[in-house]
Amino acid sequence: MKMPEQSRLRLIASCPERIGIVARVATFLAERGASITEANQYQDSKSQTFFMRSEFDIDGGAGILAKLEAEFKPLADELQMDWRLADANSRQRVVMLVSKFDHCLAYMLHRRKVGDMAFDVPCVISNHEDLRSLVEWYGIPYHYVPVPKDPEGKQAALEKTAQIISEAQPDTIVLARYMQIFPPWLCERYLHRVINIHHSFLPSFVGAKPYHQAEVRGVKLIGATCHYVTEDLDAGPIIEQDVARIGHSDTTKDMIRLGKDVENAVLSRGLRCHLEDRVLVHGNKTILFSK
Repeated sequence: MKMPEQSRLRLIASCPERIGIVARVATFLAERGASITEANQYQDSKSQTFFMRSEFDIDGGAGILAKLEAEFKPLADELQMDWRLADANSRQRVVMLVSKFDHCLAYMLHRRKVGDMAFDVPCVISNHEDLRSLVEWYGIPYHYVPVPKDPEGKQAALEKTAQIISEAQPDTIVLARYMQIFPPWLCERYLHRVINIHHSFLPSFVGAKPYHQAEVRGVKLIGATCHYVTEDLDAGPIIEQDVARIGHSDTTKDMIRLGKDVENAVLSRGLRCHLEDRVLVHGNKTILFSK
């Protein structure tokens, strides 16, 4: 006897706080034979907003996602939910942008190749030619889009970059040390889908050369921040952060060397959480349901 095909799905939702939300959702899933494998909830007391993420197994083939969406909508409307259902086994398309520093890009491509992270890379875009051989070794198309300093040339380059991104149909965009500023219109087009790795513990040392700023300030900790990109420079909702301790004798060169490992780890953890739908944006903050 052939066993029914099983799917693993995720429900990600937020709504005004009220008694019985979890019970109503769990009952809905149980009535359809779903088995919850992971459940996370959080109530923000200031805004009286409830957040949840549930992962579950359910019998059904390719059409089960659309069927559940239609059946869940009346309950979601009643609870005033902002919600979505996602296929947990679907691989996201991630377009990566990079300049000259290769460590974050190389680390992410390696983790993808060895199976530590599951996502597809339709292309890599860069404003320099330096990393073409690395990217093409992985069999990934490499697009070189130089960004001139004059306003007209820069605008044309951004429009070309936006066209390449659009044609690649990404689910997510990663700025893996891409040293150009995304314009507001591009941030808005891919709101909460563009992830940046900034080489400081934000909100400290925003902008260019944060390690140089750190040396001048004489800090004892350096860090890295993975955040969503908004029109405000290095000020979008933070997904993940970490730090490394330094001493008075460490130079800017030492900080750059030490910081690379932190940047790699922070971007990897942040992107994984995003791909697994563990990040819910709430204003300029995030709710992070770590596993």
